[in-house]
Amino acid sequence: MNPASRTFERVAPERVAKALEALKDVLKEGQVKRDEASLDAYARDESDSGVYPPDVVLLPEDTAQVSAIFKACQAHGVPFTPCGARSGKSGGSLPLRGGVAVSLERMNRIRAISSEDLTAVVEPGVVTGDLMKAVEAQGLFYPPDPNSWEVCTLGGNVAENAGGPRALKYGVTRDYVIGLEWVMPDGEVLRVGRRTIKGVAGYDLVGLFVGSEGTLGVATEITVQLIPLPRQVMTALVVFPSVLHAARGVSAVLAAGILPRCLELIDEVAVQAIVHRGSFQFPTGTGAALIAEVDGNTPEGVFAELKQLGDLCEAQGATQTLVAQDASQRDRLWAARRVISPALRALKAAKISEDIVVPRSKIPDIIEQLKRMGADLGLTVATYGHAGDGNLHANILYDGPSQRPLVEEALRRMLELTVALGGTITGEHGVGHAKREYLALEQAPALLDLQRRLKAFFDPSGLLNPEKIFPALKRS
Repeated sequence: MNPASRTFERVAPERVAKALEALKDVLKEGQVKRDEASLDAYARDESDSGVYPPDVVLLPEDTAQVSAIFKACQAHGVPFTPCGARSGKSGGSLPLRGGVAVSLERMNRIRAISSEDLTAVVEPGVVTGDLMKAVEAQGLFYPPDPNSWEVCTLGGNVAENAGGPRALKYGVTRDYVIGLEWVMPDGEVLRVGRRTIKGVAGYDLVGLFVGSEGTLGVATEITVQLIPLPRQVMTALVVFPSVLHAARGVSAVLAAGILPRCLELIDEVAVQAIVHRGSFQFPTGTGAALIAEVDGNTPEGVFAELKQLGDLCEAQGATQTLVAQDASQRDRLWAARRVISPALRALKAAKISEDIVVPRSKIPDIIEQLKRMGADLGLTVATYGHAGDGNLHANILYDGPSQRPLVEEALRRMLELTVALGGTITGEHGVGHAKREYLALEQAPALLDLQRRLKAFFDPSGLLNPEKIFPALKRS
């Protein structure tokens, strides 16, 4: 079923009015938005999963206000949905039942950066790119780099356990979050985790909360660990005649024991989209490409690793390895990578973007099978993304609503193929609203039931971010 066609019972307006009345002495006038433009802005994200306007948008500025909002919503039976930059790809921040959109965007301070302890403390509304720049100015490094780092926020990264190109070498958000101030669904405020790099006291609640997609509470303060900034970085564009040659190049590099910090695949459809947009000019005859990036402490060591990578790719059919000569050329390469998703929209009227993951050894297999599936159904399939860790952004391009049933068939087949190869239906974007009905392809009924019970333990009313992650229960 097309997610955009689903409807949910909305909360009664009088319940919302009672919750707002309870908050009249907590929030200032500018923190309550009910105008049409605001409601429309918070009714959607980047997932193409439908438009679901809230009844009201609340903009808390501290933890006490977040707690008060949660308590008021629980007391009056009002569904409430946390959100930030709304750059998510899974519909995780859509207020499906209306009610309250709780935006944490105004909680946007970097509270502390410690060069001695290698930590930073931030509020959830801090833009990820702003944290990166702030710590790099002190010779430190925060590696997680979701593609939307220029706009997405740390709170959203925590909710989705965001990754990015550098996850191949450095890991994802969960690997760097060590402590949280956390507001539970009932409004209780807890501190979980620690401020030290190591620590195993008690259950790993930080690990549970990171990636919980706004269904178990929200972070109002985030403590992350940092690492020293690598002194040398080199980036190259490796050109191949086809995407299958490029996929085999990825497998060869990793099998040889080389671990670049990024190894990004760009297939022929993505190459066409980038060129069509005028964002980058690939060498003549480019059928696919890899963006390879390595880092370290000496230029000689980094260059030697990049050369070895290029030689391995050449053995798999690569025709050129073009090394960026300065920061400007590096930026142009990465700008081309970041523009792929919007560029693909110019090729067809609509697209669905998925973030499947398969074992690294299966990358050539899944790409070949997805291309064949697209040909069978008469749809264009673009595959690009973090091939180094098996995470591919598989996009289905189509002409509009009349083709949507065919797209749903393609989506199901894509996810079935992924799971059959030992993969998972989402590596970064989360399940949210968009993929909830497909989770059962990967997880057994007993596992789904266990997670539902966990959600019910934390949020017995089910009012926090309802209708997310788990398939709808069939009514008898």
